[in-house]
Amino acid sequence: MSFKSVMSIALLGAMVATGAQAQAPKPNFDEVADKMPFDIPYGAPISLERAQAVLNAAVGDSKQKGWKMNCAVYDSGANLVTFQRMDGAQLASIDISMHKARAAVKFRRESKLFENALHAGINYVMTLDDMIGSRGGIPLVEGGKMIGSIGCSGGTGAQDEVVAKVGAALVK
Repeated sequence: MSFKSVMSIALLGAMVATGAQAQAPKPNFDEVADKMPFDIPYGAPISLERAQAVLNAAVGDSKQKGWKMNCAVYDSGANLVTFQRMDGAQLASIDISMHKARAAVKFRRESKLFENALHAGINYVMTLDDMIGSRGGIPLVEGGKMIGSIGCSGGTGAQDEVVAKVGAALVK
């Protein structure tokens, strides 16, 4: 392949990448919103019994699908309540599952929103303590109050999110 061909491909790649980022609206950090985003009040912490039910639902779904996961449930104070590592689940995903759950409860939003922000080129989120730009962290909200969160890791981001949402569905 000629130098000119290589440069043309590189330029095309840069244009596609820039075009994708240019389409995403950039936030105006000087704009003052009328209401606080994600203003979910913290409630009483999830009990061990309920946290284990959430975890069991997520792990059960993961087993049915043949996905090896690590799943963690945190309470409303961002403390680990229960955790399970399925046989054969990758070691790196132990801490990642916990990080997803911790971020979801601390920031009162799904960890997928940080992933979306990074894909949109909003690098500001990287300055936030305890942020993780990977889906699979889901808040557990009951009666309009944050009682905890679940974080799953071990598969693709989409697989992690699916399993976490199965567990989260037990809390309404």
